[in-house]
Amino acid sequence: MSRVIAVANQKGGVGKTTTAVNLAASLAAADLRTLLVDMDPQCNASSGLGLRLEAGEPSLYEVLSGEISLQDTVRPGCMEGLFVAPAVHDLVGAEVELVGAEKRAERLCAALVSVRTAYDFTIIDCPPSLGLLTLNALAAADSVIVPVQTEYLALEGLSRLLGTLGRVRDGLNPVLEIEGILLTMVDERMNLTRQVIAEVREHFGELVFETQIPRNVRLGEAPSFGKPIILYDLRSSGAQAYLKLMREVVKHGKESAGAGA
Repeated sequence: MSRVIAVANQKGGVGKTTTAVNLAASLAAADLRTLLVDMDPQCNASSGLGLRLEAGEPSLYEVLSGEISLQDTVRPGCMEGLFVAPAVHDLVGAEVELVGAEKRAERLCAALVSVRTAYDFTIIDCPPSLGLLTLNALAAADSVIVPVQTEYLALEGLSRLLGTLGRVRDGLNPVLEIEGILLTMVDERMNLTRQVIAEVREHFGELVFETQIPRNVRLGEAPSFGKPIILYDLRSSGAQAYLKLMREVVKHGKESAGAGA
């Protein structure tokens, strides 16, 4: 089993990076070799695990430019079985520089070929946009997790994103699946939150993960210490939610593998 999962949403502030980091760490904690690829020029997934590249160190920018291999950028993470291909701020320039390049949306897919089988899971954290970096991630992925904050107009943004994923399947990656829609920042004491949850589950049914990620102070604190939530506060509701999500993802992978056998 070797699976590549992108975590994507065109809207910022929905828990995308939090999900990528903590799902990757939870998979590693389950003795599954996991690579976290940080495709966001903001570098939050990298810094959230205590990684910052110095000037001149090999990065995803050079990988997308075709100068080095992806493995040249991989660093050990903060726990056994977790590895990181960290981002640099220069990635923002890659979108401009690759516009006229051949197979510009397939650079990451080609780079993953040589390392994919070394890991049980590769988790890709995408920028909060649908630009060339996100397209590279979606072209390389087997499936995509879509974090959705339980707020007003969540359904509208979600419908647009799912339409985009359909176009990616048609033009770049015909095997791309929706791993699941993940409800984030959930506070069920609020009427609006309960309403949004009901609407998303009614409209999208089995595409929605059973797991919901709660609003949790400890989740917000963990990145400033360079740790995933399971190392920062294992007993917190946020840590337990991401461990539950990990189990859903692993179960889905086994079911998919069985169906394809």
